[in-house]
Amino acid sequence: QVQLVESGGGLVQAGGSLRLSCAASGSIDSFNVVRWYRQHPGKQRELVASISRGDFTNYADSVKGRFTISRDSAKNTVHLQMNSLKPEDTAVYYCNAESINFASRRFNYWGRGTQVTVSS
Repeated sequence: QVQLVESGGGLVQAGGSLRLSCAASGSIDSFNVVRWYRQHPGKQRELVASISRGDFTNYADSVKGRFTISRDSAKNTVHLQMNSLKPEDTAVYYCNAESINFASRRFNYWGRGTQVTVSS
């Protein structure tokens, strides 16, 4: 059973930084793609950033230039470095990992989330 555990959330002032981590129970490199989502209160979960095989990355327009997603294969962890944080970045951040088996069936795994609060 794959487990993803997020950490690194907390309370920070606007303009500050946080680094979120998503630790996988197995090899992080076994996943086709790892994503960070966030969910604001009362809203749908939105994609923030993703990193796929070959370390190709994508970002939501709202975080481009401020957030960086990276992989640490040795520690089976994906990080989300968040700089220049804004109050609107306040949300619960979730890690998601997708794998594809030999039959092209996709499996999605989720962590439980970590709260990020940015004060103005």
